Amino acid sequence: MFIRCAFFKGKIIHGLEKKFHLYWEDNLVPLWSSFPNLLELRVMCEVESDDSENPFPLVMAMKFDSRKKIEEALASSTRWKSKEASKELLNMFEGTVIHTIFDTKQFIAF
Repeated sequence: MFIRCAFFKGKIIHGLEKKFHLYWEDNLVPLWSSFPNLLELRVMCEVESDDSENPFPLVMAMKFDSRKKIEEALASSTRWKSKEASKELLNMFEGTVIHTIFDTKQFIAF
């Protein structure tokens, strides 16, 4: 399996925290959920970290079964709609967004 993540590294503009989280929930989750070939969507909000100098207030992870499926998803019109809708979210954020693809191995906890 492959997971493509978007790491929001930085800070939500002070006073816009609630608006920021409501925006991605209401406007981006429907788009992110509709990417072709998507097996799973996870959105994670940082609660605490051992590195207060490098916060990640939001991480979005999309699970696909192959790199080819990711390429197809990224070539879709959904991606461009998502990028357009993300502009408003980024207006409430000071930092960068880093996109990374991971090859994953899953293990069952005992």
